[in-house]
Amino acid sequence: MKGLILFFCCSYLSLVLGCAQSTISTSRVICGDEQLSEYLPLMEHKRVAVVANHTSVVHGVHLVDTLLSRGVSVVKVFAPEHGFRGAVPAGEKIDHEIDAKTGLKIVSLYGQHVAPDSLDLADVDIVLFDIQDVGVRFYTYLTTMKYVMESCNRFQKKMIILDRPNPNGHYIDGPILDMRFKSMVGAIPIPVVHGCTLGELAKMILGEQWLSETVHAELFTVIPCKNYFHDIGYSLNIPPSPNLSSDCAIQWYPSLCFFEGTSVSVGRGTSDPFTCYGYPGMGHGDMLFTPVSMVGKVQHPPFENELCQGMDLRKKCGHKVQQLDLSFLLSVHHELGDKMFTSPSFFDKLAGSDELRKAIVSGETAEGIRSTWSKGLEEYKSKRKMYLLYP
Repeated sequence: MKGLILFFCCSYLSLVLGCAQSTISTSRVICGDEQLSEYLPLMEHKRVAVVANHTSVVHGVHLVDTLLSRGVSVVKVFAPEHGFRGAVPAGEKIDHEIDAKTGLKIVSLYGQHVAPDSLDLADVDIVLFDIQDVGVRFYTYLTTMKYVMESCNRFQKKMIILDRPNPNGHYIDGPILDMRFKSMVGAIPIPVVHGCTLGELAKMILGEQWLSETVHAELFTVIPCKNYFHDIGYSLNIPPSPNLSSDCAIQWYPSLCFFEGTSVSVGRGTSDPFTCYGYPGMGHGDMLFTPVSMVGKVQHPPFENELCQGMDLRKKCGHKVQQLDLSFLLSVHHELGDKMFTSPSFFDKLAGSDELRKAIVSGETAEGIRSTWSKGLEEYKSKRKMYLLYP
């Protein structure tokens, strides 16, 4: 009898859990910006600045247009790298301008002017942040968020962060940033692949006192996503930047971006950048590609109009990457030697210190390099738990 009762209890539990898992897997993720009822009341009779780009879309309509249609007093837009419309190639200067559609002033936060100053915020009561990130420390939207937080904190302006999922949120890997190497591609001491949404990182920035002045946490509000879990797959229907044009590129970006400080192409100037790597005469590989200039994506890419031998990573897409793939760097260094590092300082900024480059030069194995990260990653994972918004 006891066995029969236990059988029915276990069967019932399995049914409940199965239903719960089914609900979790089929529920649509609702981003922060879709939850208008949560943040519109906070902006009544307030002057609002929006930190946004082309990914800031609510049900097919840009967030700025949505706010204006709801009677919100939007006074200006702050634009990150790639600009408000997301059409400026990586690293290129972005000027202040007037948006042709809305007539709003667009203030660039990339280049020499990376943070709002007192004049930028003089006519602002609330700053609303809504940008899609990809979960990698050197992706500059995170740094822009941190700098905007510093400005809001300094000038006593409220800030609302509308959270979005992290398409690389299912794993954590890479070295922790050494703050001596702080730059636009690394502003806080976290690993390369940090496993957080921007909303969670905002909480961490506040909780760990990573702002440049005394933190006024009451100024900041995060509107979390609904139905989001870190280990679910999340596909982006809008490319977050000109050269991350596919889920495959977003998957390999954390491992391939180190090559931006080397003599190796990552496919900029091809139809699917960040899904391959190579250079003329590479001794290993399974594809050929020829980079060309592309309007709105890249001008004069490495090896422009030169035939490159490359490694095609598209056939490895679709499965969840669980760690950075160091074999790419090590195999190229085996062929090219130290001349691979055409921009050692930028490579070190991407890595977060000079230790990765020195380890590669010294002939260290992938396992040996990874072992130097373990202590820092364990400490980070413990810290991260305090700020998670999602399971």
